[in-house]
Amino acid sequence: MGHFPGWMTLMLIPWLTLSWVRVAVTQETLTPTEGQQGPSEGRTLSGEPDLKVEEEEEVLVLNQQGFTQALQENRLLLVLFHAPWSDLCQALAPEYAKAAALLREERSSSSLRLASVDGTQEPELRQEFGVAGFPAFKLFREGDRSHPIDYKGEREAEAIVAWMRRKAKPSAPLLTGEEEATAFLATHPVAAVGFFHDPEGQEARLFCKVACDMDDDTVTVALTDRPALFDKYGVLGETVALFRWTDTEGSDAPRVDFLIDEELGLDEAELAHFLAVQSLEPVVEFTNQNSSRIFGAKVPNHLVLFLNKTEGPHSALLEGFRGAAPTFRNQVLFVLANVGGDGASLLHFFGLKSHQVPALRFIHIETNQKYLLDMEQGRDLSASDISTFCQDVLEGRVQPHFMSEEPPSDWDQRPVKTLVGQTFEQVALDESKDVFVRFYAPWCPHSKAMAPAWEQLGQRFDGRQDVLIAEMDATANEVPGLPIRAFPTLYFFPAGKGKEMTEYWGDRDLDSLLRFLENGGETPPVEKPPETPKEEPKEEGQAKSLEPRDEL
Repeated sequence: MGHFPGWMTLMLIPWLTLSWVRVAVTQETLTPTEGQQGPSEGRTLSGEPDLKVEEEEEVLVLNQQGFTQALQENRLLLVLFHAPWSDLCQALAPEYAKAAALLREERSSSSLRLASVDGTQEPELRQEFGVAGFPAFKLFREGDRSHPIDYKGEREAEAIVAWMRRKAKPSAPLLTGEEEATAFLATHPVAAVGFFHDPEGQEARLFCKVACDMDDDTVTVALTDRPALFDKYGVLGETVALFRWTDTEGSDAPRVDFLIDEELGLDEAELAHFLAVQSLEPVVEFTNQNSSRIFGAKVPNHLVLFLNKTEGPHSALLEGFRGAAPTFRNQVLFVLANVGGDGASLLHFFGLKSHQVPALRFIHIETNQKYLLDMEQGRDLSASDISTFCQDVLEGRVQPHFMSEEPPSDWDQRPVKTLVGQTFEQVALDESKDVFVRFYAPWCPHSKAMAPAWEQLGQRFDGRQDVLIAEMDATANEVPGLPIRAFPTLYFFPAGKGKEMTEYWGDRDLDSLLRFLENGGETPPVEKPPETPKEEPKEEGQAKSLEPRDEL
């Protein structure tokens, strides 16, 4: 039997990438054949004759030189990286122009500007800022190009403008008295207060920076240097205190502290993670609006409870689920997926159907490995049951679960053979023949676009004993250790003992595929684009993209 290397680790596939999805595909990836064009010319930003930047419908059109100048002239600059060929970018353009027009009257007071960069013309900018797919938004503050903030919100004009206005506001007011502090906490359900001896010092400035960089405005921040407030809240040294007055089930205190080391100082990344995790409720219900918060918290594991809140017996499961959540707050994020609402869009990522609800699934984000807890009919899971399951998974006492459909009876009757998870190894790793497999998603437009060429390829090799053309629905089938990062993904498994698989990166037309196979899978691939996401599956069984491909 052939083999594929054990080093393969699945890269944050369908579940993780949900952080980008809304109701449709949200990003398309860079095509490897996209040509480069020269910088654009037009209206000047600074009056310098050698620096001209076009402006289209209030949006600055930037190249390499214009980008630097625009950063210097605008306190807050939101840059849209786009590609002319991207349907998503084309659909976004009117909303982005509308947002720029809405911000026009605020320029004099707050210097908020929207700009765009054609990522196919400016590869250096694309690489500098790690742009993996289109469209992509980067917010630059005070001319700082080293730490841009990703905008992951809705793509309507009003949402973009609201986010920009929030970023323009002072990040942290100074609390000077007990009455003011009490009123501040009473009016903000989740609030972070920085207790600093010097409100202008480095630690306080870092605290404000972290607050500004947060993706949403769920956490309201303030700071204080008043000894009376240190005493009132029992704070001994410099501390960031997170007050969660909305906590109900499963919380043993309305406040949790982030202590600042006197010698090492405040760690920016650790504080950002602290605020992201601790500001979440012990159990978070998945919605299209809060997906960025769920994934932005970067909790390494998620436990997802699928149920229908309109059915009484299902709702009874919530008590045990909520009871177990606090114990695992930093290790496992407890997510409620209401299949009567937005949670229905998550079912297919776990190979579930609506009639299989209620269901409980544990997923390790980095490896995408899933674990399931069998739920007997009519059984209510206690907090103890769920806690034991989580602990067993974390300590390696539960084997991961890999999805697989049942093999169809006619799987080998067509020119393109149909593989499923449970038959993959037997067929694809057959050392007697070269096996070329297309991993696709039924809803993916790029998978659909290349289907005719793949069918023709199968017809060309139909009946051959040394070559087999196959395909597998990667949304319903999984193979241990095999990375499917995007749709479609093509893997070639060569004949011969001990030979390793290779991923095909070339063009997807019939002639290119034929040349690859006729040369034994040794044809040099088309120059590979930067490692970027392709089109990723969205919540409703759709995805975001790259070559063009759709990334998981």
